[in-house]
Amino acid sequence: MGKQATEMLKGILEGILLAIISERPAYGYEITAELRERGFSDIVEGTVYAVLLRIEQRGLVDVEKVPSEKGPPRKVYTLNAQGRDSLAEFWGNWSFLAGRLEQLRTDNEGN
Repeated sequence: MGKQATEMLKGILEGILLAIISERPAYGYEITAELRERGFSDIVEGTVYAVLLRIEQRGLVDVEKVPSEKGPPRKVYTLNAQGRDSLAEFWGNWSFLAGRLEQLRTDNEGN
């Protein structure tokens, strides 16, 4: 992925993580693995954890510490009502921007 795509992805990563967590509760490594399975292989684990901390601090997820067979307890993230509202806002903004960008692209194809 090029630098421009990486920068664009950083701007929407919070929404992507909320969308993944909305499907089922998950802990950080599971979320990172899901991102990779969906083709977001360039996102590093440290970035995922930084965004998870931010959405936790903003109150968009509920966090439960679950014992782990190896090492410290895992934080399992579940989307709460505030997180669902934030995700709905994200998808609304995404739809708006995607529509405007597509219109701009098609307008410029004739030039």
